[in-house]
Amino acid sequence: MNSFILRNSAKIIVPFMLLFSVFLLFRGHNLPGGGFIGGLMAGAAFILDAFANNVAHSLKILRFEPVKIMATGLLLAVISGFLGLILGDGFFKGYWLNIEIPLIPKLGSPLLFDIGVYALVLGMVLKMVLPNIEND
Repeated sequence: MNSFILRNSAKIIVPFMLLFSVFLLFRGHNLPGGGFIGGLMAGAAFILDAFANNVAHSLKILRFEPVKIMATGLLLAVISGFLGLILGDGFFKGYWLNIEIPLIPKLGSPLLFDIGVYALVLGMVLKMVLPNIEND
């Protein structure tokens, strides 16, 4: 594809999609949303960029291989689960820090789990889709 309209509109749309995916990630604790849907939205943003430019450009912007993103996400999710066992409570026991940061939700192990799911879903979507898009 060599669409002038798609290439130029993707320059505007992709950053907003990534910003919205982070919003969905942070919104998911007490409201619908979270790491899964945020990761899907971020994956869709990189796929749109790959369609508009090419896969090499999209992977260059990503800076990490999708497999490494998946592995990091899985590690974060598992760490958040074992944190309760290490501290003497049950598996996936939630812990929160008493730090208040404006515009950021309460920091704790559920947020760590959501970030892990976000990274896992993002890496998996990109690993499945990007190698199947033809480079121009």
